[in-house]
Amino acid sequence: MAKYELLQGNQACALGALKAGVEFCAGYPITPASEVMEILAEKLPETGGRFIQMEDEIAGMGAIIGASVMGKKVLTPTSGPGFDLKQENLAFAAMAEIPCVVVNVQRSGPSTGGATISAQGDLMQAKYGTSGDSPRIVLYPNSVKEIYGTTITAFNLAEKYMTPVILLMDETIGHMRENVCLDEFDNVEIINRKFPDVAPENYHPYEPDETGIVKLAPFANGKGYRYVINGMHHTIDGMPSLTPENIYKTISRINDKVERYKEDIWQWEEQQTEDADIIIFAAGCVSRSASEAVKQLRAAGHKVGLFRPISIWPFPDEPLAKAIKNAKMVLVAEMNRGQLIHKVKEIATDNLKVVPLNIYDGTVIMPEHIIQSIKEAAK
Repeated sequence: MAKYELLQGNQACALGALKAGVEFCAGYPITPASEVMEILAEKLPETGGRFIQMEDEIAGMGAIIGASVMGKKVLTPTSGPGFDLKQENLAFAAMAEIPCVVVNVQRSGPSTGGATISAQGDLMQAKYGTSGDSPRIVLYPNSVKEIYGTTITAFNLAEKYMTPVILLMDETIGHMRENVCLDEFDNVEIINRKFPDVAPENYHPYEPDETGIVKLAPFANGKGYRYVINGMHHTIDGMPSLTPENIYKTISRINDKVERYKEDIWQWEEQQTEDADIIIFAAGCVSRSASEAVKQLRAAGHKVGLFRPISIWPFPDEPLAKAIKNAKMVLVAEMNRGQLIHKVKEIATDNLKVVPLNIYDGTVIMPEHIIQSIKEAAK
């Protein structure tokens, strides 16, 4: 018999991390993400893991990088203001190819903003918030059950591609409770990073294998593997090198490994897009309202569909292009002043009308907002 349990979104995230094999969590309390940290603080010691509350958000990010270098699966939870502070160390992890998972339960900003208010203001920052061209995998679920599964996926992708992965949520889904059955995840695939398979004297830490992925030996491994980790452009031995040729190779390598496998990373959902004249583009909590709007508009005889990106970065441009190729209009609903709409406009053809719906006053976009916007745009 299926086992159902009432779970909060943040709780599902913590439990999904445990299922994925998280071994270390460091962070600083911040609303609306604190429950992730609180649950892991309680549960990690039961599985042999460790939790530490750091003095600030910068230290929380630094601590998980250090633990990952030791070979551990790691996570730090935060929200907007804390996510700002983690950016420098996020860039370091991307450059040094250190796998880690950062959970950002979005709230209203800028700055302290509204700690208990839902928003979607960090969608672009999740990709472009750090210095230089750095890779980023960003996932954004929309339900409690999906949060659990997507958290597992976030760890799998971080370990597989040796890169930071950001799990975006928003206050609405982070604090939402749903009755869910997680039985389907009993035998879910758990991916662990690959370790060196050559003798220490032949080991070059940043020499990728045929897949383009590096194999970093854990520090203090006791097997004779010694190497340098730093945030500078570096050779295959980890040593700094600022030659034009090496700079090009470094930046290309860390980005190409995500771009090359984007089809493996892409996740999205479509609802009734096959014959749709109007496509609603929405993510996170807004996509739940969009789904209801589709049902109501379909019942009234309108050909409306939904495209929901789950992987925000790399952006699922080809699946979106296919979904909207026969549509006449795309409504982009976001709880910000307009962020992902720019990606939609890049993909849309000249004869496709792209309409924004932006609500950022602290209230959630509801189905009636979407329906009204579509009716006004269709006049």
